[in-house]
Amino acid sequence: MVSGAQLTVTDMRRATRHPADHKVIGEHRRIGDVHMHIINVSAHGFMVEGDLEISRGERVTIRLPEVGRIEAHMIWSNDGRAGFQFERIIRLDDFMKLINALQPNPRLRARR
Repeated sequence: MVSGAQLTVTDMRRATRHPADHKVIGEHRRIGDVHMHIINVSAHGFMVEGDLEISRGERVTIRLPEVGRIEAHMIWSNDGRAGFQFERIIRLDDFMKLINALQPNPRLRARR
């Protein structure tokens, strides 16, 4: 029996990524708080910049605007960057609200 998430990473790499500049504190079961700087996000996952004390395959729980708490696991890590895949895909309406909240350029944010 296979345990854990069943991933199709190659398919998810094609998802559109949106720039972000968002700092979060992830919760990790072994080391506790993990400070992360999200630099892009898609409906399937996100990329962080900076060195992390976790390894590929390990899980963190983060809190995102409009989405709330969501679990993700590290898919890759290289040269001070790391990619994470969400345990579930974010619904389109919530994702649109999320990218608007995380958009680093105020001129590109959707008008309310």
